[in-house]
Amino acid sequence: MAGFKEYDIYDALGLAELVKKREVSPQELCEEAISRIDRINPKVNAVIYRMYDIAHKSLKGQLPQGPFSGVPFLLKDLLTSYAGVPLSMGCKAYKNYIPSRDSELMKRYKATGVTVLGKTNTPEFGLMGVTEPELHGPTRNPWNLDHTPGGSSGGSAAAVASGMVPFASGGDGGGSIRIPASCCALFGLKPSRGRNPTGPEYGNIWQGASVEHVITRTVRDSAAMLDAIRGADPGAPYIIPDPERPYLEEVGREPGTLRIAFTRRSPLGTEVHPECRKAVEDAANLLASLGHQVEETEPDIDGIALAKSYFMMYYGEISADVQEMKKVLGRKAKHTDMEETTWLLNLLGNLYSAGEFVLAMRQWNTFARQMGAFHEKFDLFLTPTLASPPVKIGELKPKPVEERALKVVNSLNLGRIVKVSGMAEKIALESLSKTPFTQLANLTGQPAMSVPLHWTADGLPSGVQFIARFGDEATLFRLAAQLEKARPWFDRRPEI
Repeated sequence: MAGFKEYDIYDALGLAELVKKREVSPQELCEEAISRIDRINPKVNAVIYRMYDIAHKSLKGQLPQGPFSGVPFLLKDLLTSYAGVPLSMGCKAYKNYIPSRDSELMKRYKATGVTVLGKTNTPEFGLMGVTEPELHGPTRNPWNLDHTPGGSSGGSAAAVASGMVPFASGGDGGGSIRIPASCCALFGLKPSRGRNPTGPEYGNIWQGASVEHVITRTVRDSAAMLDAIRGADPGAPYIIPDPERPYLEEVGREPGTLRIAFTRRSPLGTEVHPECRKAVEDAANLLASLGHQVEETEPDIDGIALAKSYFMMYYGEISADVQEMKKVLGRKAKHTDMEETTWLLNLLGNLYSAGEFVLAMRQWNTFARQMGAFHEKFDLFLTPTLASPPVKIGELKPKPVEERALKVVNSLNLGRIVKVSGMAEKIALESLSKTPFTQLANLTGQPAMSVPLHWTADGLPSGVQFIARFGDEATLFRLAAQLEKARPWFDRRPEI
């Protein structure tokens, strides 16, 4: 069956409308997406598992009459389980793990009518801001194949940016939707904590820092999907208020005059690339021209303390993950089951006390209260999404001498030396130097988005981030739609 050659000129809702009008069939869209995956994926390595047979089988039955009925979709290979399909999470120890049931979010994705064609690449356990797992190899940025698409939803972002599918799933525990959206010139929104379901496997993922959603080309696709999947599931740790109206109705609704604070300064005091500073300056000027009140200021939050508390969560969560691997492996995990950096995080997680962990988690409440006070004056907080344009593939990997040192530390169980010497803290802060802006919203639970408004002189995307009050995705969607209209990005595509 032939594909649908006008595929590129529609977003997901546009394709769904064509299906509804019977101007194109779900089968035609499926074949077009498959042909693009087969042609483009060898260049970018975004799709790691193909689910073509499952997709074809699903199209033989009655499609759910959801907002995206018949539209091709890809699923990030992390957290969200699809019964009968591998869930490797970028880790070689899990390469043969096949869940027996759908997660609640997967059920809701399916109910929208999407055709799931495969799973996308992610770093091991979603830990990195780049997508370069040893298991599946690096994913490349369609805008420049020498550069990263970001992480941890880098496979999804590369697939959408390259035109394989109009949208794909993602998760965000420290920026993992917003970082790849920035790197790939896409729209990426992280919803508020508790907005989307996490069951039945999880309650609070990463102590509540992580939430799942999608990466899209258009604002309205993100809004429509959030309308379809939001809401607590049975046993949810808490239920947050429903929005006043469907998010899709916010798209195109006037945002009014917003009070927007902005900063160009890294909360870690580290360097911010001139192009990233320029992205914020241009965005601030655009916002002022649209009638918003813009002021250069920032919340009174200790960025170093925030980074340290974030990494304390990392250490504890990875240690717990390694202990739970016994359920799947049938034996105790060992350091050769995973990447060296991941095992070191596990060792550190075993060294900190329960009291130290709880003290770090209590700081999250302090940050949330500080942001609450900040939002009494400002509706939104604008920052660069990243402190650097997309880095080159391999740029953030340990150097050969560092890799050898890691192997020695891990094989001899020398994590205590790394902790006591201060090396752990130094490594943690250095690792966030390229991505220091995104973790704040994860720790406070606030909604945040990356909007593609800027490209560097050499043609690489560089997004800007907006953080809103807890539970106020509506304001983000209204402003995003206004920016999308004022500075359209949909038709700007990479040549691949």
